Amino acid sequence: MYQLFRSLAYIHSLGICHRDIKPQNLLLDPETGVLKLCDFGSAKLLIKGEPNVSYICSRYYRAPELIFGATDYTTMIDVWSAGCVLAELLLGQPIFPGDSGVDQLVEIIKVLGTPTKEQIREMNRNYTEFKFPQIKAHPWQKVFRARTPPEAIDLVSRLLEYTPSARTTPLQACAHAFFDDLREPGARLPNGRDLPPLFNFTEQELSIQPHLNSILIPPHARGASVGSSPDGSSSSSSKGGAIGVASPPDMSTSSMTGAEASSSSAATA
Repeated sequence: MYQLFRSLAYIHSLGICHRDIKPQNLLLDPETGVLKLCDFGSAKLLIKGEPNVSYICSRYYRAPELIFGATDYTTMIDVWSAGCVLAELLLGQPIFPGDSGVDQLVEIIKVLGTPTKEQIREMNRNYTEFKFPQIKAHPWQKVFRARTPPEAIDLVSRLLEYTPSARTTPLQACAHAFFDDLREPGARLPNGRDLPPLFNFTEQELSIQPHLNSILIPPHARGASVGSSPDGSSSSSSKGGAIGVASPPDMSTSSMTGAEASSSSAATA
């Protein structure tokens, strides 16, 4: 998940919205732990004032503003989708398994409760039908298993917000306490291998939310040259290989599914 959020931070800083974040579009090398974000067939450069289609993104991962028919949405629809992926990894099944577009909203309301008029306006200011049954939010602690790390639950709750602007940003997600274990010296993959490069941030990445840089780059990683790849070469290539955006694949990878991941591997991925 860390690598997914880092990938999103990078493409969002360029104004690009992926618009189809789901487990099937996350390619994970099980040996190295390297994750690549793939399938940019639905991606778009979002331009303010230019309308976009609302019928986009796979149903289980579709942000509520899309269900409400918004055409002026932001890259925060990707953040919602990423929150659904994280929740699925923790649950072992989709958190919002709607059978249709309308049923998808019903599944969301079962967990988040009925959105307020203000929240609906934030999702789509042109939506004027507010006739919804009043349902209280389900406590997040009861959505997940008792052994689920509280940091994981907290991160999910910050990602799955009705109001798009209230959702945590991808880099804020990377800096979240849920990923603190990855910043520990000597942290390794579950198979004992070294972690993939997680802190080789480019100048582009470090300019997104500079106040987070002291958290994003742990002390033991600050000796390496910032903005460089582990081999010393520049990592600011437009291909985004070091960042986690898939170039034309030439490596054997496997799709990541929620049922196959534990909370520890969810953090690494």
